Amino acid sequence: MKKEATILDVPGIKVGQVTDLNALTGCTVVLCERGAVCGVDVRGGAPGSRETELLRPENLVEKVHAVFLSGGSAFGLEGACGVVQYLEERGIGFDVGATVVPIVPASVLFDLHVGSSRVRPDKKMGYQACLVASSEHLEQGNYGAGTGATVGKILGIKNAMKGGIGSSSKRVGELVIGAIVAVNALGDIIDPKTGRIIAGALKEDGSGFADTIEVMERLYMDGDIKSVFSENTTIGVVATNAKLSKAEARRVAFMAHDGLARVIRPCHTMLDGDTLYALSVGEIEADVSLVGALAAEVVAESVLNAIMRAESINGIKAYRDI
Repeated sequence: MKKEATILDVPGIKVGQVTDLNALTGCTVVLCERGAVCGVDVRGGAPGSRETELLRPENLVEKVHAVFLSGGSAFGLEGACGVVQYLEERGIGFDVGATVVPIVPASVLFDLHVGSSRVRPDKKMGYQACLVASSEHLEQGNYGAGTGATVGKILGIKNAMKGGIGSSSKRVGELVIGAIVAVNALGDIIDPKTGRIIAGALKEDGSGFADTIEVMERLYMDGDIKSVFSENTTIGVVATNAKLSKAEARRVAFMAHDGLARVIRPCHTMLDGDTLYALSVGEIEADVSLVGALAAEVVAESVLNAIMRAESINGIKAYRDI
């Protein structure tokens, strides 16, 4: 049986996920225990994150040791502390003499309206995600940070559809690039081959897709644009065995957002916190423009995989249902 193409195809990458199907939330950790040069690009207007400022090319720290993705909105950032604990216990981190300080950037999405708003990923859950991390197997759909993810929320959660977590990878010669994305967008998901909506806001009468941009136009004409549902965000990680500087990794993260734009309409709104990280874990020489172009491809494919693998929850329909 052919192995599925995921971010795990990038050497040195492990992924761990914890899923709470009762509270409908969870977290995902991308471990790079040998250290990875990292860049980040934040495009959404409402991000929730930690340690992104140190990733600026002019700042001191060169490498990170994990990236943490979580549900739970800002509360979910606590889970990154569990990742830090796990890594410190194993002597992995930035050497400051007295100890090592693991560098763990993190981003969160809003899922508090789907399951229990009182249960969020915490330090214990983040630690557990590290314990179960694997370089061999990766679940997609209603797992990890994608457990309570939804898409197409312009008309509220009752008319939204199920999002999730997805992954993909591509190989060109020795060069490997992969992505993992938790899809929780305000906008609709588009099949780039046909331009048609495959998941998103549903019409009030259940007769089909409402088309988020058309709804936004109507709300504007009615003077009611502030009624837009605001709990969104798509977050993810791109990893490659290409040798990149911090500035180049940031450029890859920048270009990777093109993948979101191809399959999410609209994306990067003031009501999303869209954030992508780029990790360089290898020594393969490759043109940064090629790496960025491939990053966009695997990000787009990861979004589609997240939607196609998702399953309905709490009356929220999934792609499989329609």
